Amino acid sequence: MDRLFEFVVNHYILVSVFVVLLIALLTLESRRGGQKVSAQAAVSLINRDEAIVLDIRDRKDFGEGHITGSLHIPLSSLKERAGELDKHKGKQIIVADKMGQHAAMAVKQLVADGYESVVRLNGGIADWKASNLPLVKK
Repeated sequence: MDRLFEFVVNHYILVSVFVVLLIALLTLESRRGGQKVSAQAAVSLINRDEAIVLDIRDRKDFGEGHITGSLHIPLSSLKERAGELDKHKGKQIIVADKMGQHAAMAVKQLVADGYESVVRLNGGIADWKASNLPLVKK
């Protein structure tokens, strides 16, 4: 531990540049994946702004429970089926996945396809369940 402090003191410029680059990288990556919304904020967007929920989980997970009125397009087929969202291009789209790990990829793809108002559900359906919000099963 003493050697670490010695290194930092002796090479403070190098360490400073490293810290700045690390912060810049983290900031850039967090912005690339789109804005995150909590489960409560998503409910507000759905009720007030008539936002569309896009569920990108696989068929099995979707069948076990999903947000009422959500569209199901698995992440693996989002490129081919993105045209199904064309009628919702002017609306807010909330991307929901299982735990929040893959929604950023879907948001990036949708933004690249020209969708402007795309956000991701922070924590995914797991956070939705943890907030005691309803899921429907079909």
